[in-house]
Amino acid sequence: RDAERFSPELLDHVSFVEANAETLPFEDNSFDVYTIAFGLRNVTKIDQALKDALRVLKPGGRFLCLEFSHVHPAPLRQLYDLYSFNLIPPIGQLVAGDRDSYQYLVESIRLFPNQQKLCRRMQDAGF
Repeated sequence: RDAERFSPELLDHVSFVEANAETLPFEDNSFDVYTIAFGLRNVTKIDQALKDALRVLKPGGRFLCLEFSHVHPAPLRQLYDLYSFNLIPPIGQLVAGDRDSYQYLVESIRLFPNQQKLCRRMQDAGF
């Protein structure tokens, strides 16, 4: 149903802002929805970014986060690690001429909190 309500005129009400996720330049309770896709993993102070996301959300607002995470169970994780560390960077070099960015990608995924830890951090932030 929401798709039926979408019209190109809605884009007149959208603006794009480049800002630090840890110190958003918006008033409290400003947004119905906060979205972040493949970005939280790149934030230095994740807990602060989560708190600021909650701050700018209206009461009852939705926080939508799309992010890479850890693979379970262990045998699949081992296969994924083999694939990600040995194939993704060379493919990045081949396709984009940029091995380092793809090496960073797989390393940052590994360092990002697993699902349970991220959930706990979100709860600690007030979600």
